[in-house]
Amino acid sequence: MHDQAVVIVGAGPSGLAAAASLSHHSIPYTILEREDCFASLWRKYAYDRLHLHLKKPYCQLPHMPFPPDYPDYVPKDLFIRYLEEYVNRFMIRPVYKRCLESAVYDESAGKWWITARDLSSVGGGDEEKYSCRFLVVASGETADPFVPEVEGLGTFPGKVIHSTRYTSGEEFKGSSVLVVGSGNSGMEIALDLANHGARTAIVVRSPVHVLSRWMVAAAFELFKYLPAGLVDFIMVLLSKLVYMDMPKYGIERPTEGPFLMKLKYGKYPIIDVGTCDKIRSGEIQVLPAIERMEGNVVVFKDGRSHPFHSIVFCTGFHRSTNKWLQGDDFLLGEDGICKQSFPNHWKGKNGLYCIGLSRRGLYGTAADALNMADDIKQLLD
Repeated sequence: MHDQAVVIVGAGPSGLAAAASLSHHSIPYTILEREDCFASLWRKYAYDRLHLHLKKPYCQLPHMPFPPDYPDYVPKDLFIRYLEEYVNRFMIRPVYKRCLESAVYDESAGKWWITARDLSSVGGGDEEKYSCRFLVVASGETADPFVPEVEGLGTFPGKVIHSTRYTSGEEFKGSSVLVVGSGNSGMEIALDLANHGARTAIVVRSPVHVLSRWMVAAAFELFKYLPAGLVDFIMVLLSKLVYMDMPKYGIERPTEGPFLMKLKYGKYPIIDVGTCDKIRSGEIQVLPAIERMEGNVVVFKDGRSHPFHSIVFCTGFHRSTNKWLQGDDFLLGEDGICKQSFPNHWKGKNGLYCIGLSRRGLYGTAADALNMADDIKQLLD
């Protein structure tokens, strides 16, 4: 039995922020990670051209700002370097290849009992036991890649991958590629494919807000002075002026505001970095939802059909917290996202906390980690 004051689940940016914040108060902890490295999504499953979508002051982790020579929008390689320096500065040493099976709170002992599998052991299944007074869920919004069921997908003869397996459009040059999913990853991967000479189409099933980087930067400044509803109203007006022609290309605008939708449904606005220009020029074709597949031919809801060589599913992630976290009906919902309202979303009952599960990005992660560590420090004093 490994006994510790705090156990953190996950060594992505959320888990690292939690660890550093606890270290700042000299609170001992153990951090369990199912992969073989920290920040595995960034190091192993992110495409080459990925940048942070917000300016660096809104993406830095607690107690360590980005270096001043980093660009405003930090690219993947520099963000990984920043995380490496962060881990070294705060001497964060995750226990890797640990897959959680259960976490149960014992009322009589006032502790969480945790069972994990050591995937690094011979046979990959030795059971380990941990106990702690405080349990921090930092396993992230992007935990398990999700690919929807599509009729006939098994008959498709070409390459089919999730966005976590996409690196660059170079290998798709000259081929016909369908991107399924119109979130920021889908839009940016479609742009990357088009830039590399692939014949690119993207499935846009539902209305989405499109904003530019400067609009989002302006919104974050306006949030300091104006209510969220008014900021949403201003952003919609600006978007209509800049992207007024998008509906004729198949991209409709929702009735609710962009930041309200982000908080209510986790649906992020599209931050356009060049995709809309490619759509206007015809280099990227917008298509509706998929009806079915017949071999290499994809049939769409509007009756159109097109052949493709490859398909990239940018269809998001599921969380697996509900599979191992037992007895919590207060903090996290079935989808693994916190269900308590901001600003008290990060703290549950019986010493349970969550970091980075409020759909507020890295900015929210940093605030959650600081709040969690301060709260535990107060309880321990």
